Amino acid sequence: MNKWKTIYKHILTTTSIEKMATPIIHIPGPEELRKLRKMAGLSQRELAKLAGVSQSLIAKIEKGSINPRLKTLEKILKVIEERLSSRDMAKNIMQTPVITARPSTRIIDVIKVMEEKGISQVPVVDDNNMPIGTIYESTIMKALLKGGKKASNYHVKDVMEDPLPTVTETTTLQTIVQLLLEHPAVLVVSKKGVIGIITKIDVIKYVLQKLGE
Repeated sequence: MNKWKTIYKHILTTTSIEKMATPIIHIPGPEELRKLRKMAGLSQRELAKLAGVSQSLIAKIEKGSINPRLKTLEKILKVIEERLSSRDMAKNIMQTPVITARPSTRIIDVIKVMEEKGISQVPVVDDNNMPIGTIYESTIMKALLKGGKKASNYHVKDVMEDPLPTVTETTTLQTIVQLLLEHPAVLVVSKKGVIGIITKIDVIKYVLQKLGE
């Protein structure tokens, strides 16, 4: 647990939206601006259109062959910052579809799914696909220790634990990381119920991808 907390505190202090936007506080150099643009998922043409400048100007700035006016640079950086903020949301990090179980599902069936899919927790949902509990590997271990052979006849409703925390599609990366410091995963929900799941490794992969590693 301490190892994960160390990793995630590092992510919070180095890759949250506030920190990702740190280069925007000062005047970035050509290469730094290019990296920021790519991190925001923008082409030169897209950035130029959103900032109200020409694509050739963006290209010249990134090559270092021209020094733009401060107001022009501010417009460009504002577009990048807004795009970074909009991209770092649950909907861009979550894994889908989500493997779930119902209260009436047999524990033995949950074990099979965990083994086949290589997952360590299964959300339990009601008839409206809303989360009402969770089955962890540790949940099953406790059931086996308590019930022995009888545990194979248990149903999810007999042993399920509290549901995982939930977020919406627009919840920010920083909020998600804070939740993952205390929980193994978070569920992304909408009016349709559970639509995604985010684990620690999902966040780590997302951040590394953004940093170009």
